[in-house]
Amino acid sequence: MLLRLPSSLLSLSPFLSTPTPKPSRFSPSSLPRPRRSLFRCAVQNDSVIDAFTEKSGYLFELTASEANSLADYDISRIGDIYRRKPLIVFRRLLQVAVTFGKWFALRYIDYQTERSEQMFEVRAAELRQILVELGPAYVKIAQAISSRPDLIPPSYLEELSLLQDQISPFSTEVAIKTIENELALPIDELFSEISPEPVAAASLGQVYQAKLRYRGQVVAVKVQRPGVQAAISLDILILRSLAGLLRRIRKLNTDLQAVVDEWASSLFREMDYRKEAKNGIKFRQLYGGIPDVLVPEMYLEHTTRRVLVMEWVEGQKLSEVNDLYLVEVGTYCSFNQLLECGFYHADPHPGNLLRTYDGKLAYIDFGMMGEFKEELRNGFIEASLHLVNRDFRALAKDFVTLGLIPPTSDKEAVTEALTGVFQNAVAKGVSNISFGDLLGDLGITMYKFKFRIPSYFSLVIRSLAVLEGVAIGFNPDYKVLGSTYPWVARKVLTDNSPQLKSSLQAVLYEEGVFRIDRLESLLAESLRARTEKSVVRKQDDDANSRELIKQILSFMLAEKGAFVKDILLQEFVKGLDALGLATLDSLTTVATTNIPFITTFSFSTMTNEDKINLRTLRRLLLLLSGQRNENSKAVIRKDSPYKNQQMNLAEASLFFNQLGSIQEVLPILSVIPELPPESQQQILNLPADLTGRLISRAVARTIRRIISW
Repeated sequence: MLLRLPSSLLSLSPFLSTPTPKPSRFSPSSLPRPRRSLFRCAVQNDSVIDAFTEKSGYLFELTASEANSLADYDISRIGDIYRRKPLIVFRRLLQVAVTFGKWFALRYIDYQTERSEQMFEVRAAELRQILVELGPAYVKIAQAISSRPDLIPPSYLEELSLLQDQISPFSTEVAIKTIENELALPIDELFSEISPEPVAAASLGQVYQAKLRYRGQVVAVKVQRPGVQAAISLDILILRSLAGLLRRIRKLNTDLQAVVDEWASSLFREMDYRKEAKNGIKFRQLYGGIPDVLVPEMYLEHTTRRVLVMEWVEGQKLSEVNDLYLVEVGTYCSFNQLLECGFYHADPHPGNLLRTYDGKLAYIDFGMMGEFKEELRNGFIEASLHLVNRDFRALAKDFVTLGLIPPTSDKEAVTEALTGVFQNAVAKGVSNISFGDLLGDLGITMYKFKFRIPSYFSLVIRSLAVLEGVAIGFNPDYKVLGSTYPWVARKVLTDNSPQLKSSLQAVLYEEGVFRIDRLESLLAESLRARTEKSVVRKQDDDANSRELIKQILSFMLAEKGAFVKDILLQEFVKGLDALGLATLDSLTTVATTNIPFITTFSFSTMTNEDKINLRTLRRLLLLLSGQRNENSKAVIRKDSPYKNQQMNLAEASLFFNQLGSIQEVLPILSVIPELPPESQQQILNLPADLTGRLISRAVARTIRRIISW
């Protein structure tokens, strides 16, 4: 319900207890500056202090200059302010210690009297009340873990989830005065209608629904709580001191104070609504074009540090609707944020993700954002790739690149430890890797080897953990890494970054041997990276095979697939060359068996490498025919049968028999007319390209063998 505002401010009795004169324009320099400004929720009226503010412990005085100095996060400046206020710091420490101490004492009594289970829900509700009493900083910490049903007991999860959008609102009178002071206009000149009460209230601010007077759009107006920066800055100072103390006592390798600084910097940016509006504009530019993703418009001309006006979005919290498709959309959008553009939403809790009534995923809060540098994004992708392919030695190096372990650590010992941790994680396949379980299993190893969590990585981990937590709320089997890996595979196959090309080359070639099983896996995973809303109807095997062939050819013939296409052409040439040698050996063997007195003659032009290449050629034809080889293990092993020098005739015979049985070429040819004209033209150019490469290889091989003789 919107309350229609009259043209005169005198009619705003539902909001204002006394009429307010109508100023022309707000000029900060023209206003008298009081020596001390009281950070209270009420304006000279304690009777309207809301319950949240009343119990949160930040009703203390700061000078105007002190308050203004807290606009940005600067721990030295915060320290200077509160160093002059030891009684306030002591009071806050005592309040936190007594509040938590009382709760833990009650939990201990419950345990001793064997009443833990009976009192579980009661203590959960008490904990939520405690966090509200302790103020915004503790509410934000609780919100960070309130989306993990796999880590938090149900009773606690239910209570903590109430902290996302059910905080007591502060006075609407104060909110109206804040809007007018910040925007320097009377409320009736800004909006033609506004809701009489906030539609949502959180720890940092509350939201009203309104209609812009001159534009007519329905908007959300977010107003910041008075005094939150003073409250949060004090709590951060205390938490940072405790983090340094804990690091020294436990001798941790992670710079806990840097982690607190990263979180605090993000939180201070969240309290500046001008930065949030710019974040929203950038987020809309980068990700607003993704199908079924909605990013609301920001109105910068009506936005200040403490007031934000943005497009109104109608919908339900994503966690309250069973829409797996939108979860996949969210996963894809998160992939783009973290690994494509590096600008990501660091606080995707259920209150910030909505399902609109027309079935779109809406992001509505852009206060807490993070930046992920390109070299770190590539390092994360390489780590995912090495994890899936069980290359734990390379994974240990990735951990150094990401800054998780120091370069001087014992690589062999770390590799051995990571092997033990990750073997279980990947044993059931990439789609079943749980991000939450992985972090839990890493805990002991991280402590043993003095892992450090870089400050930048804390927000990345939080973003992924919260996203998985939202999903598993209604799908316990959901795995965010398993759902993200198809996009990782596609990026590795298509990215032009020299670092990722080198990584792909290293994955596909092990000790010089082409690992086609890994290419099959990457292609299969990349083809799963889809966000179509309609469910693909079941088709017969031939139709499915044709669709798969079409997808593979389209991918490899596209510009982004050029690097993979070049690798495939190279392996095709090797295979065709090996096929020619196998055919020559076969013909030689048949001819010599019909000549008397030389039946014991044995001559082979094929090497072990040629036999491997011939097997690879068969696998490539299977792949391009739409048939995934079920054996996805290594092409060569220590006990490889390719070492048998008497199998040349069998190799050639097996190839031609299998070629005739599966008819690889015909399905490929039948799909070509369905491809785009530019792709068809590339296919027409392939024979000449293959012939040139084949001649070059044959000449080079001949020269090498002549020299070796």
